[in-house]
Amino acid sequence: MKKKSNEEIVEEVILEQYKQYYRLAYSYVHNDADAEDIVQNGAYKALRSSNTLRNPEYAKTWVYRIMLNEIFNFLRQPKAVSYEYMQEEMGMEAEHVEDTYTDIDLQTALDSLPEQDKAIIVMKFFEDKKLEEIADILNENINTIKSRLYRSMKKLRIRLE
Repeated sequence: MKKKSNEEIVEEVILEQYKQYYRLAYSYVHNDADAEDIVQNGAYKALRSSNTLRNPEYAKTWVYRIMLNEIFNFLRQPKAVSYEYMQEEMGMEAEHVEDTYTDIDLQTALDSLPEQDKAIIVMKFFEDKKLEEIADILNENINTIKSRLYRSMKKLRIRLE
């Protein structure tokens, strides 16, 4: 009989324990979609790195730890980023901009941006990526990313005034 590969073992564990991982994630985030995303991301990471599993007999513990890390990473992500925070990060002054915006106003303004510009804003402020990382991801020159970021911030300011 053929010995199972680490990937097969990890896949088996994920399938057997999927509901448990979901309940665990849900107990932290209290949202079906977020819990589902966490478990799917954790499963993907576990399968992708199954070759690093040293002791297949500890696969359940190993996958569980990955799921917990996914949950904690999710919880560390900023949930709502204010326009003021974005301005502060960019070193821009608020010019006669109201003090508070609802998440809906910001989301509507973000949705009005072209997809590439929105991606830059999201990666920078919601995913805490550095400009160099964003440039690599989008396969663009860093100066192009900077100018698109500043231009997008101006557009957002106008939309939110």
